[in-house]
Amino acid sequence: MLKPDGRKQFLARLPGTDADQLARLEAYHDLLLKWTAKINLVGRGTLSDIWTRHFLDSAQLRLHMQPGEPFCDIGSGAGFPGLVLAAVGYGPATLIESDARKAAFLREAARTMGLTINLITGRIEAVEPQNAQVVTARALAPLPRLLSWAHRHLAPGGRAILLKGKDVSSELTESRKSWNMNIHKDPSLTDPAAAILTITNMAPKNVR
Repeated sequence: MLKPDGRKQFLARLPGTDADQLARLEAYHDLLLKWTAKINLVGRGTLSDIWTRHFLDSAQLRLHMQPGEPFCDIGSGAGFPGLVLAAVGYGPATLIESDARKAAFLREAARTMGLTINLITGRIEAVEPQNAQVVTARALAPLPRLLSWAHRHLAPGGRAILLKGKDVSSELTESRKSWNMNIHKDPSLTDPAAAILTITNMAPKNVR
């Protein structure tokens, strides 16, 4: 069943979602519930709040992207944020996911929503570098490790847009020991302790 208040909050916080995009998300919501009964896609405690906890949290990245801008989502899991962004009209989207069962879900979800995505099943650090203008990720790894993965798939002059949780400040402090980068930090729409990091000019330091 849909949670009307969650959908209403989604539409209020991200105006401009059209009827087709909303229909895609509704289909995605229903498929997510169906598949999570069989495999562990998202925490079961979050299933009653998919619209805010997962859809809004993911779709807010569109405020930091341009329509039609290709992006690569690393460690896509159940499709957050990459498949949600594709559902609301952003992309072309490339999704990288190493878990074959989750990749099967992503393929079926894209088909159900009528979306065309480039899905790569493999480890982020092993698949061919994607040379992407934008790399996205959510709830994937501590920032120092995440930066190395994002850097591998970024084009020169590209940027990483990363959703980070309450440990963002300490992770930034640790990351600066081994990375040169420019960071723009924006508050999350869904969690006052979380942040969206837009990172440019990323380069590893020569640490001895």
